[in-house]
Amino acid sequence: MGVNGSVLAIDAGNSKTDVALIGEDGTVLSTARGGGFQPPVVGIDTAVDVLGSAVERVLESAGADAGSVAHVSACLANADLPVEEEQLTGALHARGWGRTVEVRNDTFAILRAGADEPRGVAVVCGAGINCVGMVPDGRTARFPAIGRISGDWGGGSGLSEEAMWFASRAEDGRGDPTELARTLPAHFGLGSMYALIEALHLGRIAAERRHELSPVLFTTAAAGDAVARGLVDRLAEEVVALSSVALSRLGLLDEVVPVVLGGSVLAARHPQLDARIGELLAVRAPKAVVRVMKESPVLGAGLLGLDHTGAAPEVHARLRSQYV
Repeated sequence: MGVNGSVLAIDAGNSKTDVALIGEDGTVLSTARGGGFQPPVVGIDTAVDVLGSAVERVLESAGADAGSVAHVSACLANADLPVEEEQLTGALHARGWGRTVEVRNDTFAILRAGADEPRGVAVVCGAGINCVGMVPDGRTARFPAIGRISGDWGGGSGLSEEAMWFASRAEDGRGDPTELARTLPAHFGLGSMYALIEALHLGRIAAERRHELSPVLFTTAAAGDAVARGLVDRLAEEVVALSSVALSRLGLLDEVVPVVLGGSVLAARHPQLDARIGELLAVRAPKAVVRVMKESPVLGAGLLGLDHTGAAPEVHARLRSQYV
């Protein structure tokens, strides 16, 4: 007789996927890691195949029967719109991994992992930027978060582009002087922005390496460069704009509530960025409690799954204790 799992938790980002099978008492029965989840690039079926590889290993390791899982809680990158969540829910349900399936954007995993209950707001700033909020009655607040066409500003990729814009204009005289004109090309061993522009345009430096310039921006800001510091301050303003709007939509602006920060940019704990976020949020939402998420996001997917199944508080606590 196979093992029964209460929740199959899936946290799938662009670069990696984590899967955990959680028992009815909150014990993690098995885990596995797989590749990135990119349905816009490879299509939904192929992207779900990547999840399937990790899911199969988790079930096999735990000795669980296919279909024995009560609920699949999947927090997925690129599930940015409700219609995309619906499509992916159907695709996962067709695989027969669990009796019920719920798909959410992966930012919800960050929020639930960083909050003691399904109540609060999370802002994630990694390659891009996103924000979600939720309350226990099921209401949520969210943004499309699909780039500049949906009003987004920030994220590692966006910051790198902004830094290059200012640096390029500084070098050729169209803009104010900034040390970014020196530090950005120096990161790649080049002596000028012109050389960096040429290398990127001709493909001598791969386009995906542009994200490496985001940490250079923060280092340059920390050294006192006014232009770089202005970009860091603008990111803080964007984080607070997102979180305060989400809090307002859920009626939480005047309540003690967590604002969970996640993603590589916010997790790096840049002093100027942290301080400015704290200052601005104290004005917009004075009772909000800022917390930088350190736990694995798959914990959040698991807790959301236990929320769905109506698990007792001690079951939630047992699961969380395994990710401390």
